[in-house]
Amino acid sequence: MAGTKLFPTQSTHSLSFRHFFALAPPRAVSYPTRVRLDCAKLTRLRVLAMAAKRSPKRLKYSAPRVSKIDDLVYVEVDPSGTENWKLEPVIELLNQGAVGVIPTDTVYAIVCHLKSHSAIERLRRIKNIEPSKPLSILCRSLRDIDTYTTGFPRGDGQGHANIFRAVKHCLPGPYTFILTASKELPKQCVRYGTTTAKYSARKNVGVRMPDDAICQAILEKMDAPLISTSVKWPKENEWMIDPVVIADIYGAEGLDFVVDGGIRVADPSTVVDMTRASPKIVRLGKGPKLHWMASEDDNESAVYADELIPSAT
Repeated sequence: MAGTKLFPTQSTHSLSFRHFFALAPPRAVSYPTRVRLDCAKLTRLRVLAMAAKRSPKRLKYSAPRVSKIDDLVYVEVDPSGTENWKLEPVIELLNQGAVGVIPTDTVYAIVCHLKSHSAIERLRRIKNIEPSKPLSILCRSLRDIDTYTTGFPRGDGQGHANIFRAVKHCLPGPYTFILTASKELPKQCVRYGTTTAKYSARKNVGVRMPDDAICQAILEKMDAPLISTSVKWPKENEWMIDPVVIADIYGAEGLDFVVDGGIRVADPSTVVDMTRASPKIVRLGKGPKLHWMASEDDNESAVYADELIPSAT
C-alpha cells in the first residue's frame, strides 16, 4: 500500500460510505473542509491514508485489507497532532452515526456519538457487550463530566475532602472515574443490570479525559462526548494495540473507520470508583495511585471492575 496514488478532489463533495479516497498533505491535493453525507445511503464512507513504509508484520496483517479497503475509512495521523486536518471526515462520520476506532492516551477505543442511539447499539453488537452492561464516555472537558454525571465529590466543611480539586490535577490523564450518571446520559449508556448484588442498584458510568492529541482534536469538534469501549481480541482478554490489525479484524464486524495513531502499549487506564465514601482503585493501570486514592483489597475488585465498566480504555 506504499505510494498510494491520490484521487483528484474538489472543494465540496457528496460522498457515499461505499467510496474510497486517499488523503495526502494539503499541498498535494485540494482537501475538502466539509463533507456532505447522504443519510439515505448511510452505509460506509471510506478514506485511506496509509504509511509510505510498514514493517513486514504490519504489511502481512494489512494485506487482506487491500481488497476490502473500500469498506473501511482508514486514516493515518501523526501522533503529535500535526496532521489533524485529516480528521475532518472522521468527525463528519461520527456526527452521522458512524462507529469507529480512535487512539487514546492508553489503548485504542471503539467509539460513537453519545446522541446516536443506533450507533450505540451497533457498538454493543460489534464489541459483543451485553445490554445490561454500562459504557464509558470520552469527555473533552470537566464541564462535560458535570453535564452527564452528578460530578465529583466536593468538600462540605464537615470533614469530607474536596476530591474535585484533586481530580483536576490528574485530568486529562490515564484514569477512568466511575461516577453516578445524570439524566442527560442516554439510557442506552447506563444500565442497572450488574449481576453482583452489592452493586446492582447503582446507575453509573465511566468517564475519561484522555491526554492524547488525536483524541482531543476529535473531541473538540464534537457537540457531545463519545461513547467508548476498549479494543480487545474477540476471543481473548487482551488489548489490540496495532491499528492495522484492528482494521483487519473488526472491519468485517461493521466498523466504519479506523484512525491510525501508531502502535500503542497495552497499558489501560486506572479505574477509580468515585461512588463510595472514599475513592477506590478497582483496576490499577497506567495512571499511578495518588495519595487520595485507596486500593481495593477484596476479592470482588476484579469482578466489579469488569461488571461495572466491562471495557474501560
